[in-house]
Amino acid sequence: MRQTVATKGAPGAIGPYSQAVVAGGFVFASGQIPIDPKTGEFVEGGVAEQTDQVFRNLTEVLKAAGCGLEDVVKTTVFLADMNDFAAMNEAYGRHFKTEPPARSTVQAARLPRDARVEIDVIAVKR
Repeated sequence: MRQTVATKGAPGAIGPYSQAVVAGGFVFASGQIPIDPKTGEFVEGGVAEQTDQVFRNLTEVLKAAGCGLEDVVKTTVFLADMNDFAAMNEAYGRHFKTEPPARSTVQAARLPRDARVEIDVIAVKR
């Protein structure tokens, strides 16, 4: 069984993909960038503020799928510049205070809309 997830609480897909897909007891959330869904624009500030917005977006997608950040088992962080790692990592840590998920972090040549950070997650659907 496969179910797509969509919510107005996070930016809509800007291409032929779903905000998330539930399958096999997991939620596979597409990468989120730091767009404020109310304005359609990036949040102001640096990579820390952008990371916080990405997590607000991911939280809304996960909520629409029936779970939350506490259910995340794996994340992938894409940075436009690995020099932003420390700021991203500090903001990231605020969202996973205990038992953080597995994570990969990579530098990407370019992210959608020239974002500085994009994060996707896989969560367990309880």
